[in-house]
Amino acid sequence: MSFHSGDSKEADCSRKKLIIFDMDSTVIDCEGIIELARARGVGDYVADVTRRAMNGELDFEQALIERVKLLRGLTESDAIRIAESVPLMPGASKLMSELRASGYRIGLVSGGFTIIAERVGSMLGMDYVYANELMIQDGVVTGEVRGPLTKQNSKKEVLEEICKLENISPKDCIAVGDGSNDLCWVGVVGKFVAFNAKPVVRQAADVVVEGKNMESLIPMIKEEEDD
Repeated sequence: MSFHSGDSKEADCSRKKLIIFDMDSTVIDCEGIIELARARGVGDYVADVTRRAMNGELDFEQALIERVKLLRGLTESDAIRIAESVPLMPGASKLMSELRASGYRIGLVSGGFTIIAERVGSMLGMDYVYANELMIQDGVVTGEVRGPLTKQNSKKEVLEEICKLENISPKDCIAVGDGSNDLCWVGVVGKFVAFNAKPVVRQAADVVVEGKNMESLIPMIKEEEDD
């Protein structure tokens, strides 16, 4: 499921004016699925599976299906409460303000859930939000998921869709992520930034930003503006 706001703009293809972010452990300072799992008493197990999937040790699609099944029975009200309490990564608001001031269009592309992603995208004034839908029936999570980002390489397809909407080449786009399912952006975008990332992602990135403060990305953005 996705939304995008505003009209597509002709991009200045001589500069990168589109930037795409992963959400979990990148724009938010947690993994949303783990926070939901804690409410079902399976947080530690889901955390372990998530860690292995983000390190590239497990297939993302199968790991997602397995973890979502464990959320069956979570009430919609509890899911909403958890989604509303998810913390932003330090510096996220400042970074997004800087990006907007520099004329960037901003996308959030997450293998997580719309119940969290749409709130985060709205809070940060993002132009595009793509994430998966946690299925809920009669006020209860069913243990199923659907959406455009359920597969290992789905993020590449979604990024290319946003680029088409913006009339921009993927090579004129920056992407920022931390987990193995973000690696499909490597070689597709003009610059891939590993932020707070797993070792396998840092090794493949064009730029590595350590730590957990998104303001650390601002100098890199300024460099792009000066190129």
